[in-house]
Amino acid sequence: MNENFERLVTRAEQLMARIESVLPQPLGAPDWSAAVAWRYRKRSSGHGVLEPVRQVAPMRLEDLKEIDAQKEKVQRNTAQFVQGRTANNMLLTGARGTGKSSLIRACLHAYAPQGLRLIEVDKADLTDLPDIVEVVAGRPEKFIVYCDDLSFEEGEGGYKALKSILDGTVAASTPNVLVYATSNRRHLLPEQMKDNLSYTTSADGEIHPGEVVEEKISLSERFGLWVSFYPFSQEEYLAIVAQWLAALGVAESAIAAARPEALVWALERGSRSGRVAYQFARDFAGRQDA
Repeated sequence: MNENFERLVTRAEQLMARIESVLPQPLGAPDWSAAVAWRYRKRSSGHGVLEPVRQVAPMRLEDLKEIDAQKEKVQRNTAQFVQGRTANNMLLTGARGTGKSSLIRACLHAYAPQGLRLIEVDKADLTDLPDIVEVVAGRPEKFIVYCDDLSFEEGEGGYKALKSILDGTVAASTPNVLVYATSNRRHLLPEQMKDNLSYTTSADGEIHPGEVVEEKISLSERFGLWVSFYPFSQEEYLAIVAQWLAALGVAESAIAAARPEALVWALERGSRSGRVAYQFARDFAGRQDA
């Protein structure tokens, strides 16, 4: 009898352990010494975890050319934050491939020795941001919550959640956390001509049509600092190509000879961005080694 009862208790404990494993668990603190960058991920069970990024893409501030004004703003805001002074949440918007994400990685590389850490969060997981903030709130490090290529479609839940997180809850902001986001959309939501046309009210239109526009720009306004990026001119593009070729060890004579090829490469890609310049430099340098 006792043996059967003990077997039953053991099976019940095993069953409870299996049930608990699939139930949502509070976000636990990772080993903060394992990395300087982290990625928030949801498991299939719904558990959120902070995974260390073992290999952060190398990038230095001095490697980023032709964006000096933007670099100065981002670096100044980040330095203020790391030094414990007041700083703003930041939205980097503009043309694709112009260095928005690279600039944030370069700041992490520059200020990690001073305690800067980065947590990358996908748009779909922004509703879990309060849990992330709660985990890091008591830490001595400074944390940037980073959302890359952030934009929303009409009716997405994360839009209103992020609005409240940035500025709109009764809770005070956490002094060791800032949100940095990059986007190709200035106001993060699709803007349509009908939003402007709705100012002329119709029988089935909005009673207060201006509020439609106000709603769409309210999220981006909660970022205290906007940094805009613009397409590069031909000379700026060639200067970036030359910088990357030099960084990859290509001789100066070969760099000068590469200019026509770099222009053809940009023409084929339909863009003179920093990303296109870097991709050309890798291709050209690789062919030089052959």
